[in-house]
Amino acid sequence: MKRKKTATVIVVLLVLASAGSYFYYGFLFKEARNIESERPTVSTSATNLMNEYNSNQEKSDSLYLNKTIEVTGKVTKETDSVVVLDNTVFCLFIQKKRNKLLNSQLSVKGKCIGYDELFQEVKLDQCIINK
Repeated sequence: MKRKKTATVIVVLLVLASAGSYFYYGFLFKEARNIESERPTVSTSATNLMNEYNSNQEKSDSLYLNKTIEVTGKVTKETDSVVVLDNTVFCLFIQKKRNKLLNSQLSVKGKCIGYDELFQEVKLDQCIINK
């Protein structure tokens, strides 16, 4: 009788452990998207993107949030890994940029992570310069 209970407990623990690992690797541990290989769902200008977010944030989130988009604009601020287009779209790059881009027209592809009310900017993550 004691052997049967021990075997049952071991089977239950194995089932729970395998279910837990399936949950962890299947839902929580996902590989990062490869934005560079994805095609943008939308191409727009930085000022147009900002105007859409200013007019209706919920609608804009449904169109752009967590989607790969292409944004074009003039570089108004830059650091090693950040470019701001038309003072409205904040682009965080995957790797440090090598060349200076200030005041140049630029097309950037990245994942939209939403509108930052504090800085009044639309934020893009995992950006690359679109050729």
